[in-house]
Amino acid sequence: MKIAVSSTGGSLDAMVDPRFGRCSYFVIVNVENNEIKDFEAVENPAAMAIGGAGIQAAQLVANKGVQAVITGNIGPNAFQVLSMAGIRIFHGFGTTVKDAVNRFLRNELEEITSPIRGGGFGPGLGRGFGRGGMWGGRGRML
Repeated sequence: MKIAVSSTGGSLDAMVDPRFGRCSYFVIVNVENNEIKDFEAVENPAAMAIGGAGIQAAQLVANKGVQAVITGNIGPNAFQVLSMAGIRIFHGFGTTVKDAVNRFLRNELEEITSPIRGGGFGPGLGRGFGRGGMWGGRGRML
């Protein structure tokens, strides 16, 4: 079985990245007999995409032949691509890639059955539309 994990780095000791479409790497883990056999680190070319990062990332992992994805947040377009490919999606960030895979193998991860979108994970294009606007904001003056 192949499992793709959204990751901050290219190793089993890297942290799971809560961002699916904009993660730095996907660690593709090969599992046999309920044990990690080997892995491949794949840099995510969609990480800095202006738009469509989730779709591009989903197509990348689907083309790798994975059966499951472990991530944090996943948008509706990426969710649809993975679901149509028959890939199951699991919630498992806040730990290392290795620990997340082992928790998956012990059936301890929650399956994601609908898109989850966390705010603020875009590429940060510097247009001043974040909290406080272009001028930093001072809150509400009373």
